[in-house]
Amino acid sequence: MANYDLVPIQEEVGLETEVEMKSYGGGKKHERKPSTGAAGKSSIALPSAAPVSRVQTDEWESGIFSCLGKNDEFYSSDVEVCVLGCCAPCVLHGSNVERLGSKPGAATFTTNCLPYTALCLLGNCFFGWNCFAPCFAYPNRTAIRHRFNLEGNSEATAKSIGCSENIRMHETQREHCEAACDLATHISCHPCALCQEARELRRRLPHPGFTAKPVIVMLPPGEQSMGR
Repeated sequence: MANYDLVPIQEEVGLETEVEMKSYGGGKKHERKPSTGAAGKSSIALPSAAPVSRVQTDEWESGIFSCLGKNDEFYSSDVEVCVLGCCAPCVLHGSNVERLGSKPGAATFTTNCLPYTALCLLGNCFFGWNCFAPCFAYPNRTAIRHRFNLEGNSEATAKSIGCSENIRMHETQREHCEAACDLATHISCHPCALCQEARELRRRLPHPGFTAKPVIVMLPPGEQSMGR
């Protein structure tokens, strides 16, 4: 029968103590035991999770109630947007979706203007107000927020009252909340929401149908007279 001798080797490697058993007649057997602290309990250091920082969002170029926009180079365009939002919101919505697509044919004006017009007529005929079209148009506001990393209405409200740092919410829950706020904004103030989106898009994106190129015009030289 083989005899075994226990030869403890006190060697600290990280958080473990190794005890090696040697046998004269056979192989080797290694046993690893976690080191214990002063209270006799195993102490294992767990990696700490790094804090997750949320990407800072930008503000809209104009407020939702800035009907005439801002006094800048887009002022004439802002007046046009205000007139369209009051008199022909279907045209303004179709223009917004087409401009957001940024490619001719990706989201055409007709495929968005005609359904909007039909929903607007149905809502006014059966309920006396435009109640269906805002539900059709609000995803465009969500797409604008995502594309340009703009703040939502709930985030803007929290900043205005000074409690944005106290609100801790998961990113998915936050996005659901912002999408619900987009829908509520269109239902409660649909023409103003359309105008704000149009002002934002016209400042950030050119119209996809505008492909004009500079033209160089060469004029012939004028009449020349020989002096004496």
